Amino acid sequence: MSRNRSSRSSARTAPDTRRLGGSGPRGDAGQPGDLGRNEPRRPDRPDRGAVHPPADHPGGAHELGQNLLVDTQVVDRVVALVPRTDRPVVEWAAGRGALTLPLARLGRPVEAVEIDPRSVARLGRIAPGNVTVTRDDILRHAPPSGSYDLVCNVPFHLTTPVLRRLFTLPGWQRSVLITQWEVARKRAAVGGTTLLTAQWWPWFTFRLDRRVPAAAFRPRPSVDAGLLVVDRRPEPLVPVTDLGRYQRFAAGVFNGPGRGVRDVLTRLGADPADVRRWAREHGVGPNTLPRDLDASAWVGAYALGVRRRSR
Repeated sequence: MSRNRSSRSSARTAPDTRRLGGSGPRGDAGQPGDLGRNEPRRPDRPDRGAVHPPADHPGGAHELGQNLLVDTQVVDRVVALVPRTDRPVVEWAAGRGALTLPLARLGRPVEAVEIDPRSVARLGRIAPGNVTVTRDDILRHAPPSGSYDLVCNVPFHLTTPVLRRLFTLPGWQRSVLITQWEVARKRAAVGGTTLLTAQWWPWFTFRLDRRVPAAAFRPRPSVDAGLLVVDRRPEPLVPVTDLGRYQRFAAGVFNGPGRGVRDVLTRLGADPADVRRWAREHGVGPNTLPRDLDASAWVGAYALGVRRRSR
């Protein structure tokens, strides 16, 4: 497993994965306040080039739900989307290194996280010295302290829990994700906003870069994928201390009764005159639905509720 260098054992502290309002991932629509406020505990960074000792987990790519990326044009595009900074790069679900080795050529520290022992052993043999290979579950992996960028060819069956974990982790500045095509479209609000996107828009931006055909993977999945770019906003549109309250508000608007979002906001207690003013400012018609609002309109709507409750 080593590349003519000694592998060292490093005890890892399991991250705190408690979530707001419940335990474990839920459906794609999201629930108010169901994402953790607790940051994971971070062990010391391992020596670069070290391979962590394997945890017990059987099976290879097929058993682990992996669809390995084999299209070099897609690989090149993923690497091009990683910002040119000196921040470390964390790659989740590294597989056999299709992205790891090109990322290593950026000259930055790279931590490649993979659960399949055979892939870990292979990466340990071929990765250059600026790559740390870690065998770990990406849903429990403790990333480095400080700022970093993240890349992940997301296992399709783990899409929702991966996204939920990602949004609660501090430190990362950009995430370049390969997800199912429909998931990428939803997160980027193409064709309408979902609750999950609305709940996290004040803190992140979402952009759909392109479609990735199923033929780009082995084994070939049954659906196409998409390249999704998520950036942390330098300045949040809503204070992070309001996260739980804002997410409950967004869920209340999505699930509230009314003929349109203006009617819903009024029923939730916002002043009708304030709602009309907000609607004019954001171009919200009588029949506009929550799925039709952009990030600015959501933040403005939340401000209506805050003012109403504070009177």
